[in-house]
Amino acid sequence: MILFLHGPDTYRSRQYLHESVKKFKQQRDPQGYNVVFLDGKKETAGKILAEIVSVPFLAERRMIIIENILSSSDKELLQEMITRIKDKRIPESNIIIFWQGEALSKIKETKELQALLTKEKYAQEFSLLKGADLTKWVEKEIKARGGQIEESALNFLCQNAGRDMWHLNSLIDQLVAYTASSIVVPITLVDVQLFLDEKIDDNVFNMVDAIVQGNHKLAFKLLNEQRRLGEEENKIFGLIIWQFRILLEMADLLENEGTLTSDIIAKKLGIHPFVAKKNLAVARRLPLSTLQALYQALLAVDIKTKTGQAGQSLLIDLFIGQAAPL
Repeated sequence: MILFLHGPDTYRSRQYLHESVKKFKQQRDPQGYNVVFLDGKKETAGKILAEIVSVPFLAERRMIIIENILSSSDKELLQEMITRIKDKRIPESNIIIFWQGEALSKIKETKELQALLTKEKYAQEFSLLKGADLTKWVEKEIKARGGQIEESALNFLCQNAGRDMWHLNSLIDQLVAYTASSIVVPITLVDVQLFLDEKIDDNVFNMVDAIVQGNHKLAFKLLNEQRRLGEEENKIFGLIIWQFRILLEMADLLENEGTLTSDIIAKKLGIHPFVAKKNLAVARRLPLSTLQALYQALLAVDIKTKTGQAGQSLLIDLFIGQAAPL
């Protein structure tokens, strides 16, 4: 049996690998005599090939984990592996797990072996999670570790931790430990903000700046870039409306209290200082009434989306296209 675990999300692929090894030991090899880890990038061809054909010791099955073999530049090793897989010359008693987490080598044998492994029945690609899938994964992990989290905190964590799942895993551990008590206390937005700064999305900021200036060409270019990167429409819309809400709150504060520094605005509105500094120039040059009108137009987009009057992507496009230069 051959398993191929690969993809950019090395945290989840590594997690799956550890669970597979744990299950194998529990069911077939409690002493661990028949589990072998090999570095496919550094180990010699002779050593790897010898382990692949070795018979189990006092057991029916043997598990051999070969890490990053596709990063190897050993043509002899790769070609021999290709031949053995094609000719089905791997003992049936042995379970071979190929785990790939590093960049691939440039030689042609690498591409051929990768193509063979990808076609295997038990090949599994671990893509980076996003949107609802990421939210569900984080919530599940927090519960599995004995914690709970409020919805606002969950959304903030997913939006600002980026796609580094190793970092996100560490944050989850810290948050669960921080809120641990005899009674389960949900992780709050304030808790998350102690460990994680707000992510400043230059793309969205520049998009909103282009919208308020009536620069439709640039606004659509930045919007389509978000779509090309795979961001979901509801997340894009949420970031746009969040950006306009910040501008509206800042403009209202400036109109009522006069000239204020970005640091004072940040404290009064409870936002990241960099967010306040980045938006201050825009908020100063736009009339409050204009921002209010644009924000109302965004709320209309939200209502039409939720009532099924039109698709969200079309409504966002219309909003941008109808925004007049200021």
